[in-house]
Amino acid sequence: MLEVRNLQKSYTTPQGKARILDGVSLDLPSGHSLALMGESGSGKSTLLHLIGGLDTPDDGEIRLDGKDVGNLSDAGRAALRRGQLGVVFQQFNLIPSLTVQGNLAFQARISDRFDPAWQAHLVATLGLEDLLQRYPEQLSGGQQQRVAIGRTLAAKPQLMLADEPTGNLDETTGDAVLDLTLSLVRDLGNSLLMVTHNPRLAERLDKTITLSGGRIST
Repeated sequence: MLEVRNLQKSYTTPQGKARILDGVSLDLPSGHSLALMGESGSGKSTLLHLIGGLDTPDDGEIRLDGKDVGNLSDAGRAALRRGQLGVVFQQFNLIPSLTVQGNLAFQARISDRFDPAWQAHLVATLGLEDLLQRYPEQLSGGQQQRVAIGRTLAAKPQLMLADEPTGNLDETTGDAVLDLTLSLVRDLGNSLLMVTHNPRLAERLDKTITLSGGRIST
């Protein structure tokens, strides 16, 4: 599903060029989950953004289901994020002018992947039946994150990227959100790559790798 080979990425800072990723390689098969750990500044979010087509690498290769993400145009990467690839951030990023129901359907509709039966399954699994007509400002943090996860999975992406999806939640709520995410990922049969700083949460996924100094730590 996901192949990353010798990924390189640097940024220019007032102090000079800073190398963030230095030859990162990893594989994530279909139907598997991978936790990405590492200290602050190790390159975790940068790697996730590159895989998600939100930025481009200096060198190396990212292949999603055989497609070279780095060689896609801006429009091609946007199309990839609408369909094959879904991204969840810890900031939720819900559309404030849409109800829960509208937010859940948004990504699936713009990618022409809306499936009423799957949508109903998401609503039931995420416990959102009584919240569909509310707006994001009327929801708790845990409720907003459940909506954000549902919105991402509604389009049935082949790969879900999650950047500290429980980072803004208390432990109990975060555990519940991860339980729901893993359950829905299994239902869909897709792959999950999750950035986390929490070893306890990382243990819940199939495999864990650690970034250190821009490299995969062994």
